[in-house]
Amino acid sequence: MTPSHPPVPNKPQIALLEPFERLGLDRIRLVETAAQAEQAIREMACAAVLGFDTESKPTFAKGEVSDGPHTVQLATLQQAWVFQLHEPRCRSLVAGLLESHPALKVGFGLGDDRRRILIKLGVEARSVVDLNSIFHRRGYRKDIGVKTAVAVVFNRRFIKSGKASTSNWAARQLSEGQLLYAANDAYAAARVFDALGVPAGEGIM
Repeated sequence: MTPSHPPVPNKPQIALLEPFERLGLDRIRLVETAAQAEQAIREMACAAVLGFDTESKPTFAKGEVSDGPHTVQLATLQQAWVFQLHEPRCRSLVAGLLESHPALKVGFGLGDDRRRILIKLGVEARSVVDLNSIFHRRGYRKDIGVKTAVAVVFNRRFIKSGKASTSNWAARQLSEGQLLYAANDAYAAARVFDALGVPAGEGIM
């Protein structure tokens, strides 16, 4: 039987694809203070869909428990915001944004992100769509991460830095590599959701 959806490419096949066009630093806003958070929230006020992801400082010692997330990133099809959660007022504004902003917040494998947000910020992230559930409804049996989704939907290779993924996300000053990594995970999710043409209400957690 012919599958009803594009096949999942393997790693060697993905490696041969042309790169996916990512956001540059000129379209990424780092949000560290309450004033910057208020401005970011105004900028995304009319957004109907926001790509969504978080980053946490990795743990390496046995029994060590992460106190992440340390960043929350949201993106439209035009730009992204990377929120740091050091400042209490900024953290409170991010909590309100995740709980109350009516936009769909779309991303990949968001179960752990939502759990960490509930523990750290004390709110339930609402209007969340895990893109894995959308791909499952379309016949894909296994979970699909951002790399595979970009390959399936756009026939492009999504570049992710392994060094950035295991870096210190709790640092007061994030590197350019960290900003690019965090923002583009959220941006790619927004792009994939837009390209899939998901019907209203489908997949909301």
